[in-house]
Amino acid sequence: MQTQKIILPEKEIPRQWYNIQADMPSPLQPPLHPFTQEPVSPDDLLPIFPMNLIEQEVSTERWIDIPEEILEKLMIWRPTPVHRASALEKYLQTPAKIYFKNEGASPAGSHKPNTAIAQAYYNKVAGTTRLTTETGAGQWGCALSLGCSLFGLECKVYMVRVSYEQKPYRRLMMKTWGGTCVSSPSRDTEFGRSVLAADPETSGSLGIAISEAVEDAVTSENTKYSLGSVLNHVMLHQTIVGLEVQKQFEMIGDYPDVIIGCVGGGSNFSGVSFPYVRDKIFGQKVQIIAVESTACPTLTRGPFAYDYGDTAAKTPLLPMYTLGHNFMPKPIHAGGLRYHGMAPLLSQLVLDQLIEPRAYNQLQAYEAGVIFARTEGMICAPETNHAIAAVIEEAKKAKEEGKQKTILFNLSGHGLLDLPGYDAFLDGELVEYELSENEIQHSLHDLDSFPRPVIK
Repeated sequence: MQTQKIILPEKEIPRQWYNIQADMPSPLQPPLHPFTQEPVSPDDLLPIFPMNLIEQEVSTERWIDIPEEILEKLMIWRPTPVHRASALEKYLQTPAKIYFKNEGASPAGSHKPNTAIAQAYYNKVAGTTRLTTETGAGQWGCALSLGCSLFGLECKVYMVRVSYEQKPYRRLMMKTWGGTCVSSPSRDTEFGRSVLAADPETSGSLGIAISEAVEDAVTSENTKYSLGSVLNHVMLHQTIVGLEVQKQFEMIGDYPDVIIGCVGGGSNFSGVSFPYVRDKIFGQKVQIIAVESTACPTLTRGPFAYDYGDTAAKTPLLPMYTLGHNFMPKPIHAGGLRYHGMAPLLSQLVLDQLIEPRAYNQLQAYEAGVIFARTEGMICAPETNHAIAAVIEEAKKAKEEGKQKTILFNLSGHGLLDLPGYDAFLDGELVEYELSENEIQHSLHDLDSFPRPVIK
């Protein structure tokens, strides 16, 4: 009988994070100050982040030790299992072997606590008593509420309005863990009030919610801002996922030919893929695919440019693929894939052709998710379903070519609180949406006056 679950012993949990900045063929270009447009110094970031996280943000050290206090919390659910999706293989009649890393096993139901717990710890050590953040689909807001609860911090979450209305149970999870969640744009910040004055019916965006959370952090006592994706230290904390996977594949004497993950800002994808990107940099043959939504096609249709991470232009200008910081996404059900930008680390690796971007629409994603649920039994988050769509395409390609491949994807979260989206799909109410070129060009107009990153 073949192994269905690869369980890494607790004693084998990685005790260091991997920092890909040590091995990138093209180093990151610096973030720029939002007002002077000069490279940002660590001191410029102090109003928002504690120095211990700023040090990780700028570090090029290859391995960074995970403090025991963080490992103790992570081991509530880590290491997570790798599953063989043999029923899906049989359904697709593919010669490919399909595996997935189950990050839905965390208390919050996603990969997000991997960095939420780390960020809560480092802020606690630095003397912070309160954290603010934004959340799209709600997974990050839940994770940070959990992390703050475990380390005794207050947590304020600005949740994108469309998701706040679509996903009430995520709000209840945050409340249960002691977090305070408000709809964004809100009346709690000056910027939120200005957005509502201009458009009272706005569905909100992650860029707006980030602006509100940053404003709250810099105007409140003993408060810092926490981000669940995009930034270097977030990608760093998530690499525990891929490092576990590498140990698990060593246990069965296999190695993936194809690695797939969904991307909104880049955290879950980077977590599972960056240890393998390192292998690829040093000569290993492996295909690495980042999957986004056609409703927010940052990597597949946006330019590589300097842009703000938020709508109010409060954050540094980051070198990244972007649709423009004023981009207003359509209210698709994959709320975690509605961010206008992409992690600079991931963006640079796409630019260097180490990672291949793809986009699928929400009908393709939900169709894949239903197939997965009816074969493997697990109902996945809408974001994860985009990755599954790519998995199915690659498995079918292996069948057409008659090739045996090992495919790995990151199951970034379960979808048990996303069932209204499944209901809309199964009732035929969802539409196949693709962002128009006119919409993209309109939102990119604001970038014309910004500095340009170097593209080799």
